[in-house]
Formats: sequence, C-alpha cells, structure tokens
Amino acid sequence: MFGLSANLAVRACARVGANRKTAKLKDKPVKEFKPTSADYDARIFSFREKDWTVSLTLMNGREHIKIDAGNYQRGKLKGRKPTSAQLCKHRDGNYYIHIQIKDEAPEPIKSTNVIGVDFGRRDIAVTSNGDKWDGKQINDVRDKFSRVRTSLQKKATKGIRSTRRRARQILQRLSGKERRYQQWLNHNISKSIIQDALKNNAALAIEDLTGIRERTNQKPRNKTERRRSNSWSFYQLRFFLEYKGIQFGVEVIAVPPAWTSQTCHQCLHVGLRSDKRFKCTNEACSWSGDADFNGAKNIATIGAVFVNQPRGSNCLCCELSTDSSGLLKSLRSPLAGA
Repeated sequence: MFGLSANLAVRACARVGANRKTAKLKDKPVKEFKPTSADYDARIFSFREKDWTVSLTLMNGREHIKIDAGNYQRGKLKGRKPTSAQLCKHRDGNYYIHIQIKDEAPEPIKSTNVIGVDFGRRDIAVTSNGDKWDGKQINDVRDKFSRVRTSLQKKATKGIRSTRRRARQILQRLSGKERRYQQWLNHNISKSIIQDALKNNAALAIEDLTGIRERTNQKPRNKTERRRSNSWSFYQLRFFLEYKGIQFGVEVIAVPPAWTSQTCHQCLHVGLRSDKRFKCTNEACSWSGDADFNGAKNIATIGAVFVNQPRGSNCLCCELSTDSSGLLKSLRSPLAGA
C-alpha cells in the first residue's frame, strides 16, 4: 500500500507497537503519528567512517548520504560500528540522522562519602559542600516569556488579519525556546554536581519530590505563583543527575525529603525556618545559616545511612523503611553525642 520495503514495514510496525505499549501503561490512547521520523536498524542502516557517510534504505532503494558531523560527533563515532539510528525531519526543513551508540556503564564508586543536593525554586540546587545555583535568572526568563506570550496571544485574536498572522508566526518561533534554555541550564548544573562528586569520590543523595506539584496546587495561590510552581523542572534535573551518574559511575540515591528543611543538621533538633534563613532552637547548638544548605546537609545524612548499610545490589532510588523524620529522630542521640 505504501511502497515500503519489508524491513521498513517491520520498523513501522515496531514503532506503533512500542508506542501503544507505552500508552497502555500510562492509560492514554495513541491518537496519531506525525510523519517526522523513521527508525532504522542494522539491516537498513550502516555508518562508514572512512568517508563519513551513512547508508539508508529509502523508498527508491539504498542510498549513501554524506553527513555533516561536528568535532564532538566525530569523536563519539570514531572507531564505532553503530547498528541503529533515527532519521528525523526538523522544523527547519532539514533532515538529521540521530545515530545511537552504546557504552558499558562503569561500576559505581564505592565510598562512604555522600554529597546531599537540595532542590528549590529560588536556588535551583544547593549541595552540602556549599555550592549553589541561583534561580533568579531562570525565573526572570520565564516571566519574560509569559508576558510576551500573553501579549502575542491577545494580538493573535483581536488584531487585523496581518497582525494576527504575524503574531502566530512569532508564537511558533518562540515555542520551545524557554524549554531549551531550561534544558541547557539543567545540563550545566547536573554536570557540575557530578564532576564535584567524582572529585570527592562521593555518592549523591537527592530529594524524591514525586507528587509535589499535586500537593502544592491544592493550596490557594495566585496565578503567577501557580505558573512558576508548575514550570519548576526539578524532575528533569533529577533525570540528568541519574543518567550522568550511571555514565560516570556515581551512585545517585533519592531519599524522602520530609523534615529535612526544618531539622538542624548539627544537633538534629527542629528549628525555625524564615524564608531563606534557618535558626536552631536548641540552646546548646543555636546554629543559623542558609536554609537550603541546612537541608542539603540533612539529605546527605540520610543518604549516608543508606550507602553505609549492607545492600544486595546497586540502585538509583532507595525505599527507606521509615520516613526521614523518623530516621532523623533515630540519629539524634548518637550524632548529638558525637
């Protein structure tokens, strides 16, 4: 019916089957497939390093196409024999070949040292080593894009015909720009944190913030605050840390965040948090300082308990038998004495 070769038809069926299986797990139907990409395996794709070409089976048979690869891509493909790829047509009208290569993940570093990472909106990430990344710039970018979108959407519905057409074109061009900036920022932050863990021969403990949007959206807030909260990309940062941890052999542990921001990391007594400041109410301690740094220290403490206890296999996420508040209370006596 469509003039496809047998192997191309097999790949099309596999694409549909995989998407329907994923949709079934998420309980969402597959509505349509856009004609923007095609999967290739070893039978219909090959890469040749000597002249930097790819061989693809197309509608009219096998074609050898020269690729325009940068230095980064050439370094990754040098001496490799990839067996799968994806041919994509991007919005600019050009065709790109996404070549997939596989590497064996190194064994995770065995260490009792743990670095805690506290996620937030004002400070995107704060580590127990004292490093932090301010979130003011990304908040300003989001606010700017929100104002521009609101203005263009009004013009796209109420202006004259040429104005409406121009507004829709600009909206389409801006689509994804904010997302790409956030992705670039999270890549840089996660890379810095993983490199710090490698330098200190440490594992990473991060907050498991699953379901935080559903919980916070139940509270009464204004429209701006709701938009800022729902655009917080904490899960993307966690995902980047996890896959970079696998790549470089850094163990990443997700721990429950309960009470980590309200407990003093030195004496493990509940203190007072006001905005970005934390003050311990224990007279024998009276520690005060940055609240997110204090939370990162507590996250590192919980992560150290998991790292130092016997385990049967390596994993990315731990399920503690008690919540962090109970764990912190159980640690209070020995750590306070120490």
